[in-house]
Amino acid sequence: MLGKQRAITLGFQHVLAMYAGAVVVPLIVGAALHLNNTQMAYLIAADLFTCGLATLLQVLGTKYFGSRLPVILGCTFTAVGPIIAIASTSNLATAYGAIILSGLFVVLAAPLYGKLLKFFPVIVTGSVVTIIGLSLIPVAMNNVAGGQGSSDFGMPRNLLLALCTLVVILLVNRFAKGFLQSISVLIGLAVGTIVAYSMGIVSFTPVSEASWFNIVQPFYFGTPQFNLTAVFTMIIVNIVSMVESTGVYLAVGRATDQKVEQKQIINGLRSEGAAIMLGGLFNAFPYTAFSQNVGLITLTRVKTRDVIFAAGGIMVILGLLPKLAAITTVIPNAVLGGAMIVMFGSVAASGISILSEVDLRKERNLLIAACSIAVGLGSSAVPQIFDQLPDFAKMLLQNGIVTGSVTAILLNLLLSNKNNSEA
Repeated sequence: MLGKQRAITLGFQHVLAMYAGAVVVPLIVGAALHLNNTQMAYLIAADLFTCGLATLLQVLGTKYFGSRLPVILGCTFTAVGPIIAIASTSNLATAYGAIILSGLFVVLAAPLYGKLLKFFPVIVTGSVVTIIGLSLIPVAMNNVAGGQGSSDFGMPRNLLLALCTLVVILLVNRFAKGFLQSISVLIGLAVGTIVAYSMGIVSFTPVSEASWFNIVQPFYFGTPQFNLTAVFTMIIVNIVSMVESTGVYLAVGRATDQKVEQKQIINGLRSEGAAIMLGGLFNAFPYTAFSQNVGLITLTRVKTRDVIFAAGGIMVILGLLPKLAAITTVIPNAVLGGAMIVMFGSVAASGISILSEVDLRKERNLLIAACSIAVGLGSSAVPQIFDQLPDFAKMLLQNGIVTGSVTAILLNLLLSNKNNSEA
């Protein structure tokens, strides 16, 4: 058990690691739907509040809900396009009705999905975890350059800030001991932000403009409405998230040196279903296990659930106190990118470590790893190759974790035989 102050500090580090990924979804959806400033502020606050509740449910666990793994839940980026499409053709109330029912589907389908876990042997698990890490690296590099679509993308000052942040994290890991070493990412983010402020990049205007208190209320955008096509669309989104979350659970198990049982994954997915329903209730988003934080666990070697519990509590508070939440938004993208390099790289390295347990000299294992990683990384790096396909197929195939996982599972079935051992 960690002391309360240490758990809170480490929890805050996890919040910063996932904050950009969490906040970018409401920003994109709000901008696409032309929401006003008040509505945008509510959307971000509701998202953080629900992220916190969902994480607490996941970590604490009950008989049927929660994996009791150190996993943070955040809004899935897969849902952005479908939510915008549904809300644009009908309204937000229809989108939230679809989110609520798709969450119920996840709760009910979790036990059936759990029976598929036998198709995740070590060769598949290692490939999936590697794909998760590799598919996140382009996200890190876009942030290093200043954020995709930013006016200063690729400017030398952004590269310098990212390098400064990365070097600080590496130096702290090399020379510090104990608690200081475990908060190396937090220290790197702080130093990078201070350097950015001295360069005149950091602005505290969002903090001064944010309100002090916000109450998250059910059905802020109206009473839910239900449309069969919209519901089916969101169910597909959440099936994608279930596959992605399975990979995250297995990666967290690896990072925490524990074997993840089938029941833990089923309960974790049930918890995600409940979180998705909460997202619909509070007019936020569908939620999934965040892979961003796996690398942080690997890097800091802090494996206790107390830290993630603290992170969940912090997000609930940030959702209620927008001015505090706004403070975290002043960290420049380039600084976040510098930290992401080492975190996301750690996830990929963890996957490679799992694969090292398998005999890759055997053609079967080599083919499974090679093809699944290539397909998964290719789908993430060049998603536009699927632009000519129907929307539902595009939604599935543009997610590298899904395409890589399915490829690994199918090849494992296709190439296996009774005389062929795993290793």
